[in-house]
Amino acid sequence: MRQTVLLGILLCYFSFQTTAQTKENSAKPGSRPVKFLKKQIAAESFETVAVFDVNQDKIPDLVSGAYWYEGPHFFKRHTIGTVTRINEYWDDFSTVALDVNKDGRLDFVTGGWFGKTLIWRENPGNDKEWPEHVIAKPGNIETTRSWDIDGDGTPDIIPNTPNDSLIIYRLSANTPGKFTKHRITGKHGHGLGFGDINGDGRGDLVVENGWLEAPAQPFTQAWTLHPDFKLGTASVPILVVDVNQDKLPDLIVGQAHGYGLHWYEQQKDKKSKKTTWVKHPIDLINSQYHTLEWVDIDQDGLPELITGKRYRAHNGNDPGETDPLGLYYFKWNGESFTKQVISYGPFGEGKGAGLYFSVADLTGSGRKDIVVAGKDGLYVFYNQGSE
Repeated sequence: MRQTVLLGILLCYFSFQTTAQTKENSAKPGSRPVKFLKKQIAAESFETVAVFDVNQDKIPDLVSGAYWYEGPHFFKRHTIGTVTRINEYWDDFSTVALDVNKDGRLDFVTGGWFGKTLIWRENPGNDKEWPEHVIAKPGNIETTRSWDIDGDGTPDIIPNTPNDSLIIYRLSANTPGKFTKHRITGKHGHGLGFGDINGDGRGDLVVENGWLEAPAQPFTQAWTLHPDFKLGTASVPILVVDVNQDKLPDLIVGQAHGYGLHWYEQQKDKKSKKTTWVKHPIDLINSQYHTLEWVDIDQDGLPELITGKRYRAHNGNDPGETDPLGLYYFKWNGESFTKQVISYGPFGEGKGAGLYFSVADLTGSGRKDIVVAGKDGLYVFYNQGSE
C-alpha cells in the first residue's frame, strides 16, 4: 500500500513537470504559429509599397504608387503624383526609400516596365505633389532594389532589366540628387540578388544564369561571372542567406512566372574547393513567387522566409493564375521549411504579394507587421504574436 501511494505521488510529480515543461516550450517565441490581424487600406492599389516616415512626425507611413497613407491608422490619403496606367498595370514597380537630395526627408526611387525609365520622386515636405526626376532610361524595368555594393553606408540602386545591361546607379557624394552609372554586365535575365557568395567580404550579385563575383573596386574593375546555375524566371530578390547554418551562403529562389519555390544549398569540396549547388524544394504547389523577404517574424531570433503569390503577374497568362491567392511565412526547422499560412483563398478572401512589399513594426509593439500591395489591394497584416 505504501509503495502504491509513493508511486502515485511520483507519477503526479512527473506529470506536473511534463505539463509545466510543455507550457513553457509552447510559450517560447517561434514555438507556435504567429497570428495576424488583416486590415484593408485600399481595395485597388499599385504593386509596390514601402514603410517610412514621410512627414517626419516619427510615425511610420505607407507609400504606394500615387499616394501615401498617414500613420498610425492610414485612413488619411495624400497624393504623391500621377502614375501611368497600361492595361491592368500601373507603371510603378518599386518603392526604394532614399534621401536622394540629402535634405533630411526620405524620397523614393521607382521605375516601370513600359516607360523604361528609372526615376526618383522628391518628398516636398508639404502636401504638394512630389516632383519627378529622371535618373536614367535603362530599358524595361522588372523592379528595382537597393544594396550597399561598396560598403560605404549609402545604398546603391540596381534595377532588374532582363532584356538589357545590368547597371548600378550610385548616388553622388558631392552632388545631391545625381547618380553615376556603372555597367556590370550585359543582358542578365529575370531575377536579381545580392550577398557575399564566396566569403571574401565583398557583396556579389546573383542573376538568372549565375553569380557575378565582385572585384576589390566594384565601380572601376570587371566583375567575374560564374555560370553555376540556371534559375529560370527568378524572383526579385533572390535571397542570399545561410539557410542550414553551415557557414556557406545559400540561395532562396521563387519562380516569378511559374510554379515553384526552392533553396539552393551551396556545397564545397574540401579537397578541390569546387562549389556545387544542390536544389531543394520549399513549395511546389503555388505559382508566381515574385518577391521574398527574410525577416524574423516570430521573435525567436532567427529569420523566416516571407512571400506570396503575385496576383495576375502577366494579366492572366501565367501558370496558376486562377489558383487561390496566398501569403505565407516558411520556418526552417533544421532540416526543411515548414509553411505557415498568413492569408489564403480566392480573390476577395485571400491576399497575395505584389512586386515589392514591406515588413516593419507599425505600432511600436516590437513585432514585425507585413504590408502588402498588389492589383488585389493594399493591406496591413498586424502581427499579434504567438498564442
